Amino acid sequence: MHADPLLQPYQLKHLRLKNRIMITSHEPAYPDDGMPKDRYRAYHVERARAGVALTMTAGSASVSRDSPPVFNNVIAWKDEVVGWMRQLTDECHDHGCAVMIQLTHLGRRTRWDKADWLPVVSAGHEREPAHRAFPKMAEDWDIARIIEDYADAAERMQAAGLDGIELEAYGHLMEQFVSPLTNALDGPYGAQNLDSRMRFMMDTLAAIRTRVGPKFIVGVRYAGDECQAGGIDKAEGMDISRRLKDSGMVDFLNVIRGHIDTDPALTDVIPVQGMKSAPHLDFAGEIRAATQFPTFHAAKIQDVATARHAIASGKLDMVGMTRAHIADPHIVAKILGGEEDRIRPCVGANYCLDRIYQGGMALCLHNPATGRELEQPHEVPKADTRRRVVIVGAGPAGLEAARVAAERGHEVTLHEAANDPGGQVRLTAQTPRRAEMMQLIQWRMAECERQGVNFNFNSFADAETVLADAPDVVIIATGGLPHTEILSAGDDLVVSAWDILSGDARPGGTVLIYDDAGDYAGLQAAEKIAATGAKVEIMTRDRSFATEVMAMSLTPSMRELQQHDVTFTVTWKLDAVTRDGNGLLATIGSDYGDVTRERRVDQVVVNHGTRPLDDLYFDLRPDSSNLGEVDYEAFIDGRPQQVTRNADGRYQLFRIGDAVAARNTHAAIYDALRLCKVL
Repeated sequence: MHADPLLQPYQLKHLRLKNRIMITSHEPAYPDDGMPKDRYRAYHVERARAGVALTMTAGSASVSRDSPPVFNNVIAWKDEVVGWMRQLTDECHDHGCAVMIQLTHLGRRTRWDKADWLPVVSAGHEREPAHRAFPKMAEDWDIARIIEDYADAAERMQAAGLDGIELEAYGHLMEQFVSPLTNALDGPYGAQNLDSRMRFMMDTLAAIRTRVGPKFIVGVRYAGDECQAGGIDKAEGMDISRRLKDSGMVDFLNVIRGHIDTDPALTDVIPVQGMKSAPHLDFAGEIRAATQFPTFHAAKIQDVATARHAIASGKLDMVGMTRAHIADPHIVAKILGGEEDRIRPCVGANYCLDRIYQGGMALCLHNPATGRELEQPHEVPKADTRRRVVIVGAGPAGLEAARVAAERGHEVTLHEAANDPGGQVRLTAQTPRRAEMMQLIQWRMAECERQGVNFNFNSFADAETVLADAPDVVIIATGGLPHTEILSAGDDLVVSAWDILSGDARPGGTVLIYDDAGDYAGLQAAEKIAATGAKVEIMTRDRSFATEVMAMSLTPSMRELQQHDVTFTVTWKLDAVTRDGNGLLATIGSDYGDVTRERRVDQVVVNHGTRPLDDLYFDLRPDSSNLGEVDYEAFIDGRPQQVTRNADGRYQLFRIGDAVAARNTHAAIYDALRLCKVL
């Protein structure tokens, strides 16, 4: 038996789990027509192959037609799901990994204008702020059919060969009955006491047990404390925990703390970058101590040391490292192989969750192969022929290109004009709560150094410098510079968000920030300026501000900016800036009509993205074999670039990331992986 607490087996009823690490239920939004087909299966199998003991699918699978998915969830009310889940389960079982699924009825946490346009149902009429639907109050026949739907779905999962199921209670219909904040019913399922509020949950569990028998594993993921006035408090949460254990119908508890009906509340349940790690671990440990019952938990447990502590201290029986496995599916394999220091860290950027809440599929800012296991490798194979590769720029794009090219076995040289690696990420990390972003750079630097990449810092490479190494391939990853020349007058009177973050420009006392990019730079500049006590207004021509900063990631910024009374103005645009005595006069216009306004301020900050820093690329183009051209079909299909436009060309030339166009960190890293995995 291995001495590491994380690698100890765990016996859950009849099921022997080979270690203490699990992936908790989450919905990466990979289903196809509501079914967990090839992409979904490949995602879970990759993590099973690498050694995780238990993978929980779906977050959550819908059991009823009037619980329409709002972000491409698995549909558990169709018989078709059985075959797809069986394929996924069988493949995970082949690698010794147990499989469960989370089942739910969303209740009011969905919309009536999705799928079949059925009314949303709940235990009361109050809407959920996050999804905005006003529900009908459940009638007796609603309750009866939904209980039956749960039992049907559980039976389907048992038929598919899964090891068990988990019922999602928190925030969804089940908790909408349990919580006094959302239950407005009279009668046997009503709000009068905990017995009646829990009756829907208990009747559902009884119906499931009748259908699947006593041996099939059934758990509940629930809030042990809603952390809001009038809701389930800690004392009642303890009572609920004991009742679930004493019911004899539940095999494990999966504990969360908080509520999820607003974006900020959800962010407190599932913390993002810059927020406290493992904030609810001690609370989960209290429930385990009080119940002496199998207890699972996950919430920003992103590093192995914290996970190990959770098990070694007896706070948990199984520890969830869900987003950590999105960043690196091979965590367990690296622990077993003595390569814990090579684990790709989760930096809490939340590109995974935030994307699904905006209708996309979960992707990892740090790892572009996640969710693309059918197309992109987590481990890059060696090339048949060793080539000389010269890369210019040590931001995320350049470092990923260097890492992947070196892993392919190529001889890699990288030039960076600055003293340190990081590019725009180094600027982003100037905001303390975004300091975790530097791990994107640190991990790649460590991997590059391990593979012998030759780094040249303080090297402002020109064409002669690049060609001195007689390269076969040249990759330009020089990024971009802020673009502020957007006004009819006064471009010379504004500063960029980068100027503020870098310290090149001191914050003013009354500041207008015109954010036409909607990314982090504008918000971070606003935070830095507002912290000085300045009066700050953020303006955008869009209908909402910070459009590229998604819901959960916006929460820490909003908390900071609202404390400083920052003003947000939408649907207005900056047209011109002129001198006004010792200050500035900003002329404001609108896309909606011929109207203007004025602002008198002493500083104007413009955030308008970047323009490519591409002079070196164009200097090198004439002597390249492909003249810089990229075969997009080959790029997408994962085939080598074989374009020849200049028979006398001495090298292939490519540019990636913001050296092409202003995008984001994920796009830059994805460019590098796609290009270099087949060099």
